[in-house]
Amino acid sequence: MFLNRVQKKPVNFFFSFSLRACISLGSKTRAIGNAAKSQIVTNVKNTLHGFKKLHGRAFEDPYIQAERAKLPYELQKMPNGSVGVKVRYLDEERPFAIEQITGMLLAKLKETSESALKKPVADCVISVPSFFTDAERRSVMAAAQIAGLNCLKLMNETTAVALAYGIYKQDLPALEEKPRNVVFVDMGHSAYQVSICAFNKGKLKVTSAQFEQLCAALLSRVEPPLRAAMDQAKLQREDIYSIEIVGGATRIPAVKEQISNFFCKEISTTLNADEAVARGCALQCAILSPAFKVREFSITDVVPYSITLRWKSSYEEGTGECEVFSKNHAAPFSKVITFHKKEPFDLEAYYTHPHEVPYPDSRIGRFTIQNVVPQHDGDNSKVKVKVRVNIHGLFSVANASVIEKQNIDGDHSDTPMDTESSSKNQGKDDELDKMQVDQDEGIQRSQAEQQSQADEETENAGTETKTASGDKQDHPNQPKAKAKVKSIDLPIQASLYRQLGQDLINCYIENEGKMMMQDKLEKERNDAKNAVEEYVYDFRDKLCGVFEKFITEEDSHKLTLMLEDTENWLYEDGEDQPKQVYMDKLQELRKFGQPIQERYMEHEERPKALNELGKKIQLLMKAVEAYKNKDEKYDHLDPAEMEKVEKYVSEAMNWLNSKMNAQNKLSLTQDPVVKVAEMLAKSKELDSFCNPIVYKPKPKVEPPNNGQAKANGEHNGPVNGQSGAETKPDSAKDNPQQTKPHGEMEVD
Repeated sequence: MFLNRVQKKPVNFFFSFSLRACISLGSKTRAIGNAAKSQIVTNVKNTLHGFKKLHGRAFEDPYIQAERAKLPYELQKMPNGSVGVKVRYLDEERPFAIEQITGMLLAKLKETSESALKKPVADCVISVPSFFTDAERRSVMAAAQIAGLNCLKLMNETTAVALAYGIYKQDLPALEEKPRNVVFVDMGHSAYQVSICAFNKGKLKVTSAQFEQLCAALLSRVEPPLRAAMDQAKLQREDIYSIEIVGGATRIPAVKEQISNFFCKEISTTLNADEAVARGCALQCAILSPAFKVREFSITDVVPYSITLRWKSSYEEGTGECEVFSKNHAAPFSKVITFHKKEPFDLEAYYTHPHEVPYPDSRIGRFTIQNVVPQHDGDNSKVKVKVRVNIHGLFSVANASVIEKQNIDGDHSDTPMDTESSSKNQGKDDELDKMQVDQDEGIQRSQAEQQSQADEETENAGTETKTASGDKQDHPNQPKAKAKVKSIDLPIQASLYRQLGQDLINCYIENEGKMMMQDKLEKERNDAKNAVEEYVYDFRDKLCGVFEKFITEEDSHKLTLMLEDTENWLYEDGEDQPKQVYMDKLQELRKFGQPIQERYMEHEERPKALNELGKKIQLLMKAVEAYKNKDEKYDHLDPAEMEKVEKYVSEAMNWLNSKMNAQNKLSLTQDPVVKVAEMLAKSKELDSFCNPIVYKPKPKVEPPNNGQAKANGEHNGPVNGQSGAETKPDSAKDNPQQTKPHGEMEVD
């Protein structure tokens, strides 16, 4: 797992739903992952799998009702109307929300990561199908919260695949060049997704996404999403660089053939079909984490469905509406919309085209903008509302503010406030995008910029405008009046459909903690029981094997009967006992078995320890003998200290001989006279006492320096019959200031 890692700071990791997303609930504990997968047959009604598709759904949802017949476990309606499961856990019938079930899986992954990394885990990136709606995504986010995780990003599976593909490519075109278009086809066991992505060096943009859930392996349904994705991207087959396929179902030859025939190209399988999504999540998590240095790679995703806002208006049949995000709009993204209101108002967000959404309810949520009042002169207040699709693909009304104006020069009533064009005014879409759209890249505009824009908008007068509520106003050209404006934040009350309340989430978090504690206690109890069983089987085998020579026949018979009685007890009265009972039983067995095991271990390790100690004694005795023989290697050593060494070595040798003589008189069934640990300790004592004396280095003799050697050479006079004049250095001729009479020179 990949996982913000600086010493005690938590690390990051990724999560992707897979076939191993399986949970089995039993009478004592829960099994999660591969351990639960093995119980699909033995504990069928209490083993949960394939629950990803149940997220964010109402129990009465037609899709849920159709799925009920296919699932081996029982679905149940929760108090808030959402779908849950009913299982038998701890010997009683209990309902669990889908968020709790996924929370169990995430908590297990968190525990596994922490165990492997030896560090706490807090942050993660979770992949979801690209067709997940707002309600489904919020449900997964709630599951992460229940597991005690901070989800840095909900990542579309197709985007994760694209990231895993592009971040390692070194031959992508430069930013200013034409992008490379790659088609990704993801067909797994429950979903079919197609995306077309444009790649430049260090940049990934999703330009379309078309998807369709498959309930049956109908090959005729492979081609339509491919064709729809190409049409939406407005690309031809020759514009596609390559086709990457992932997902288990893409291994079907007929599927490969249909995809290849549609694009008239050979398909590529450079990505791992099973791990591509998880690797993409891991890379995204590393990119988002400050603790990892990863190659820069920009990701621009898309909004899967168009989103519209609706509000009550006194004009145009009492309602106004505005499509704030079109299908395949870039995400994450923010837009600012201006309203002219005198009182609080509601904004209802919904998917514009319900037939395109694989979800029965097109509503997203209702947002109430509060504390809106008229201006001082009774006119409408100018309310700016920021709507956003965030990094998780979730829609929200991020904030709202009212713009108050104050005249400095001129009559306030003569200066009408400018309003931006409604999105319904199709002739002014470009102007709307320029003035009211603010892409959210995590960088907020400064207050000075906001003030400058507000001043510009307030001074802009004498034009025909249309309010967001559809109100037209004609204003003659009038002289501009200098105005001062102030922005005041407004509270927003959000009511999201199929959203779990925080109180309920807190309750689920508490329940998850209790279940984790129960799992821990049960694991410790089972470990204690398994330890007894393992000891019985292991020791019984060794009694007839390696331990046979180290126990008398009578004791062996008694211990064998004790082991058999313990084995029978484990499968009868000891089947379900507290942890302490098993620990006591194991301690009782070890009381009889430990001496036998120790005699065996001593017998096996004694020769090595004896050999090591004997060699050290011999080496030290040789060093003492060499010292006595005036070996120059040891002539610098202190005689008194060497006498101590000789005495210490002699005592060690006598100790060893006496112990081994006594040991050799014992049988293998008797406890040893001297233990390996004693020999090792004696060897260590020899090293610490004798080595600093015997191996003490000789003192270094300082060689004469160059000046002394030179002076000695001059003092010694002629060499090999040469005259004294010939031996004088030439430098004395060249530097008369440094020349002295020969008799005045001092030689040390």
